[in-house]
Amino acid sequence: MRINVLQHTPNEGPGTIQEWSQDRGHEMYVYHPYQFGNLPTADETDMLIILGGPMSPNDDLTWIKQERVLIQRLLDAHKPIFGACYGAQQIAKTLGYAVKKAPHKEVGWAPVYLKSDLISDIPQKLTALHWHEEMFEVPAQADLLFSSDLVKNQGFVMNGNVIGLQFHFEPTADNVREITVNDDQYPLDHNDLHQNGKEIIQHGVPAENKRVMYRLLDFIANS
Repeated sequence: MRINVLQHTPNEGPGTIQEWSQDRGHEMYVYHPYQFGNLPTADETDMLIILGGPMSPNDDLTWIKQERVLIQRLLDAHKPIFGACYGAQQIAKTLGYAVKKAPHKEVGWAPVYLKSDLISDIPQKLTALHWHEEMFEVPAQADLLFSSDLVKNQGFVMNGNVIGLQFHFEPTADNVREITVNDDQYPLDHNDLHQNGKEIIQHGVPAENKRVMYRLLDFIANS
């Protein structure tokens, strides 16, 4: 399987998604459309991973609109898609749903709660890394998958082959350090989780997050 990854900032890479791809014997190609403007075609994509980034789907940028054209083609072809943060928002916007300011800015570690039984072997409560202040509307054709204490719309699953998460299960400990040291001012401004960069790094990554990331990817890959 060819896994095509859309990465949107240098400090938010695929993390354990890449480990999953390697462990399952897939080939991964990472694109940086914000820098180079290149995107894969739908025909050469077996699974699409859309990572996070500091931009918004509402930004008037050509490559952001082109991403949604690709997403729509893959939705039409019923190919598996996973979106994290901005990536999940892009999926929702492609489907015609709003992306807007969340009621709370969440930056740091906080629990999320499972809201659907469509995917087995997922704990009812997990601790995830949040790094956002916008949120998606859950598409009508999707099921709410996760919520947090501050923001209801934290994840959705659709048609058995599409998952969008507003938060991050994919970072390793090294990834968390990379995200934080390069964006260390973001947690300090009106953060409703009240965590600073040092606290975010010291928290550590829960071991179960990698297992759950693998479970979600297996679910859509085998749809």
